[in-house]
Amino acid sequence: MVTDFLRRHKFELIFGAITLLIIGLDQLLKYIILLSTPSINIGILTIHLVQNTGAGFGILKNQTLLLGIISLCVALAVLFNYHKIQKEYLLQVLWGTFFGGVIGNLIDRLFRKVVIDFIDFGFWPAFNVADAAITISVIGLVIYYWKKE
Repeated sequence: MVTDFLRRHKFELIFGAITLLIIGLDQLLKYIILLSTPSINIGILTIHLVQNTGAGFGILKNQTLLLGIISLCVALAVLFNYHKIQKEYLLQVLWGTFFGGVIGNLIDRLFRKVVIDFIDFGFWPAFNVADAAITISVIGLVIYYWKKE
């Protein structure tokens, strides 16, 4: 009975597990950064607390409500269209990674009113696990769907 359920829902479980992994890792690291407020410099990498009121590259500063609404709409669009995602391992991982990243930053906007960033290479805006998940998954999805055409 359990194995039958797992077999029938393996792709949903993969999507859900990846989503929860990204959200959990993102929120755990943000919590640690908020508690410890580190300033660690390792060559080109600096780990430090950055409270981001906007989106990437400093756009839409102090637009937390707007960005929260956009994040919520994107998250709902993924959920409502999940049934259209092909049942392939790679796609489930990529879409789960994307969804987890969106939810990770949405949690910050809803509960902290800022997005906590902490990974800083100096030549690029500071970012977090959710940002990295979104970026990597979007690149993967673009490559996947481009090759499929």
